[in-house]
Amino acid sequence: MTKVRTYNYEAMFLLSQAVAADLNSAIEHIKEIISRGSGEIIAMRKWDERRLAYEIQGQKRGYYVLVYFKAPGPQIAHIERDCNLSEKVMRAMILRCDHLSVDEMTAADARKELEIEAKMRAERPANPAPVEAAAAPAPAADAEPQG
Repeated sequence: MTKVRTYNYEAMFLLSQAVAADLNSAIEHIKEIISRGSGEIIAMRKWDERRLAYEIQGQKRGYYVLVYFKAPGPQIAHIERDCNLSEKVMRAMILRCDHLSVDEMTAADARKELEIEAKMRAERPANPAPVEAAAAPAPAADAEPQG
């Protein structure tokens, strides 16, 4: 019987702003997808939250989560399929991560920070009061005339 090789992977998950509002649920969903594919998470952290280059599923902004994990090679197709079928994950990219050691991956772990952010997002009011746009600053009265 041949032994199935396990490799280290780097995955970038793109979540919509609406999904990221319930960050705890989104993180648990990502963990579930990886564990269903017999994967074991080494490190997980927020990569960024930014404007998208182009609209995806009507979304203009996205929340990126970077995950390092190890999994059997043949299971990656199942993990990618679960990501494609997921309603919470807008996009996912999974690559073999041979360029980093497990220690380097572990050093990038920021799950505690993710938990703190998830807690803060959960405590936010559902509909915050609209913030009035700041008016353009008026020119200073003592400014020298130009011309």
